[in-house]
Amino acid sequence: MNDEQGRMDGNAHAPALGLKPDQSPSAGQQLLQEGLLLLEQGDRTGAAQVLARARSERDTLLQAHALIESHDLVGSFRNIMGLDCTISPQDDIFGFFAGHASSTNPLRDYLADGWRTLSELMLLLEAVGLPLLQTPSVLEFASGHGRFTRHLVKALGPDRVTVSDVVPDAVHFAMQTFGVQGFLSASVPEQVQWPRRYGLVFVLSLFSHLPRSTWSRWLKVLWDAVEPGGLLVFTTHGAKAANFDHVTLDEEGYFFAPSSESNAIDGQEYGTAFTAEPFVLARIAETVGAEGLVHKSLVHFWNHQDAYVLRKPSKDNDAAL
Repeated sequence: MNDEQGRMDGNAHAPALGLKPDQSPSAGQQLLQEGLLLLEQGDRTGAAQVLARARSERDTLLQAHALIESHDLVGSFRNIMGLDCTISPQDDIFGFFAGHASSTNPLRDYLADGWRTLSELMLLLEAVGLPLLQTPSVLEFASGHGRFTRHLVKALGPDRVTVSDVVPDAVHFAMQTFGVQGFLSASVPEQVQWPRRYGLVFVLSLFSHLPRSTWSRWLKVLWDAVEPGGLLVFTTHGAKAANFDHVTLDEEGYFFAPSSESNAIDGQEYGTAFTAEPFVLARIAETVGAEGLVHKSLVHFWNHQDAYVLRKPSKDNDAAL
């Protein structure tokens, strides 16, 4: 599926199928055309039925989904979940689900995965006595195209949520689709400019992709984004993930391979990393101080990634020292 196909407007009169002159449309493309015609004729019931069939075809899945969602037809995920279920054709995480042999319903799996992340984050924050719903401001860093953002916005509203990513299209999509604030990150940690400090900085599955050369640097820079009394939550591929993938860690407890599910970022700066718990604790101690760690939960997110919660001292605590 090319970009223009994925970006097809829900009100278009005909799909941009991208066919060669002598190429016949696929079954999904024929259904997509039929669904568009029914929409033009005002037959929403018929269009919903036909587009649901087009949504089951891999080559027209995302186009059919966009039409069903934008026209609020029967069968839309928006009606089921009560949030904006628009998915960008540039979303590498959705592409991972769509291309995975075990995913028989990529749309459902993708959207449910974000919901699951929300519940796991809420449990983690309850454990440290700082509930998500009472958090005044949240920065979702390395946010991607909104797999989790849409659920966070439903919980907190867009005004309390800021996103940041190194991929410009990801930030633009989240801002336009979910109404959140956003800013572009950088490949070099020290070049990131924080517009403000945040009560919670949530960094899901960034450190599970970082090379050794930037691992501690990112931890230090992200710590600077946390307001006094606020939290930094980040995740890693720990021992379970390493064992599952048959990875042998080095003497420091670290492993890196220059490849990932991302098509937008160079593998040398965003690959796949595995870290033993002692490695992570040592980096925390040398970067922000061991006393900053207030909670850890191994194998917490997706029953696969370890979670670490750091808390920055409040101004009152600083004054007392």
